[in-house]
Amino acid sequence: MSLDKLKLSKPLVAAMTDAGFLTPKEIQTRTMSRILGGQDVIAVGPEGSGKTTTYVLATLMKLKYAFEEAPRALILVPDIEHVDHVLEQFKLLNRNNTFRILGIDSRGTIETQMNEVTDGCDIIVAVPDRARALYLKLALNTNKIQLFIVDNAELIVKKGLQLPVVELANSAYKSQHVVFTEVLHDKLKHMIAPFMKDSAATIEVDEIGEKQAEVYHQMLYQVPNFRTKLNLLTLLLNDAEVFDKAVVFVNTRLTAQTVYKNFNQHKEGEISIYRPLFFDDRGFDDINEFKDTPEARILIVANENSGELNIEGIPFIFHFELPEQKETLIKRIVKHGNEDVVAITFSTDIELIEVKRIEQAIGQKLEVMELPEDLKVVDAADKPKKKKGTEDDESSERGAAFHEKKASNLKNYNYSAGAKAKMTYKNKKGLS
Repeated sequence: MSLDKLKLSKPLVAAMTDAGFLTPKEIQTRTMSRILGGQDVIAVGPEGSGKTTTYVLATLMKLKYAFEEAPRALILVPDIEHVDHVLEQFKLLNRNNTFRILGIDSRGTIETQMNEVTDGCDIIVAVPDRARALYLKLALNTNKIQLFIVDNAELIVKKGLQLPVVELANSAYKSQHVVFTEVLHDKLKHMIAPFMKDSAATIEVDEIGEKQAEVYHQMLYQVPNFRTKLNLLTLLLNDAEVFDKAVVFVNTRLTAQTVYKNFNQHKEGEISIYRPLFFDDRGFDDINEFKDTPEARILIVANENSGELNIEGIPFIFHFELPEQKETLIKRIVKHGNEDVVAITFSTDIELIEVKRIEQAIGQKLEVMELPEDLKVVDAADKPKKKKGTEDDESSERGAAFHEKKASNLKNYNYSAGAKAKMTYKNKKGLS
């Protein structure tokens, strides 16, 4: 398939060819016409699927030429590295320098960036919080924005930058909204719901690579939060007949301690920590000792403390948390010989991006399992409430320390600060 399928201008076709892009990616062929047609789009695709190039081309095609001071395209990305990457893509394809493109992040001062924006630009590539700061200082005019793009939206959610994204999107209410992400989960849907039109098209490209190696049987449990993970792990591992020997990987030694303490009703010696943080916790410094101890059933291992760990011979491998480097997990699940091993992964919405990258690397999907019916799912919004009676008691105790004011001292007025200032001024001038 040639680049003609994208219906690009001749300069852009030449720029793409010179850059080595001879055929369009699937995500480009499926989204470009919709974006150019003005439709709101949610595009989901793995790393390397061509998402950035897609919206760079679409932006250059839609704006056509530079002419106004106020920006007409605002592109939000999660961090400085992504700002630089997007600017490089624009530099690669905007060969005639027809557009004024500005990068906004934490490296410059607010005052300098305010001047740069008000001097005039066509396209802004920015991190959400800094773009919001410029908007609140009235330097960023969103009234003329035609194209509002959120790239790597899943990472923006992971960084907790939803508020500035929503505020900026709502301020650019006349614009077309386009979201690019590697994974679409509930938290991301919640962020984009206030500004994406009902007619928005969701286009998903699922490019699983070729199978790289034989891996153990994979199972994936998707849970809403950390507390539900703990409940699920406890529920599954309560079945000692099935899970007779298991290793549970977490990211830190403190998390290992938390998971260990959560198992509070088990036989002596069943649960242990690999190189525990505290001396009074049951643990092993040698994994072979754990393997050779019949009563030791579950070993909790912190990724930061594991090094090269030989887990051969252990039939169940749990990844309670996803490690920072996907290679760490992949090494553990590659099949050795004819071992019958099951690898079980827990993932929250935020961690799904790591799951997708692991699937890309191993060339196969992880089997998604249904949550057990008797699992207690913890609602993160639930907070313990104080008893009303306790509050009443406390307030009555506080009141007992005070006495009633005399009638002459009672205050039956409440002047504002402005009224008080005027009264003081009149008294000083003898006007009262």
